[in-house]
Amino acid sequence: MKKKSVMIIAFFFAGALIFSLTTGFKSLQDNKPWPVPDNYKNMKNPVASNATSIAEGKTLYSTHCKSCHGAKGLGDGNKAAQLKTEAGDFSKSDFQSQTDGALFYKTSEGRDDMPNFKKKIPDAEERWSLVNFLRTFKK
Repeated sequence: MKKKSVMIIAFFFAGALIFSLTTGFKSLQDNKPWPVPDNYKNMKNPVASNATSIAEGKTLYSTHCKSCHGAKGLGDGNKAAQLKTEAGDFSKSDFQSQTDGALFYKTSEGRDDMPNFKKKIPDAEERWSLVNFLRTFKK
């Protein structure tokens, strides 16, 4: 009986350790800085944020981004749970405080689970329209 209790406790602690290591690793990745080159940080969006641009950005978002980032940009899309890193919440101030150029860079280049969209959305003006749409998630 004592041996069985020790085994149960050992399995419990092993499971807890594995869980904490995997979730801890994910949050370490999530907090990893995403450096943006200065030339992108200072880049101004050449596409006016108007109804046409936002509608185009919304269409692109629905096609390329919604499955991970969710309909409202909260990082809760149907594929989000499969990612190694968090999809992020576009409504939060840390996201919205980034420059348009930084968002354009990250969308264009990608990183880790986030794909590079230069090939999927080769027209730079369309990626800028996507940035305009991402701004609509601001709280």
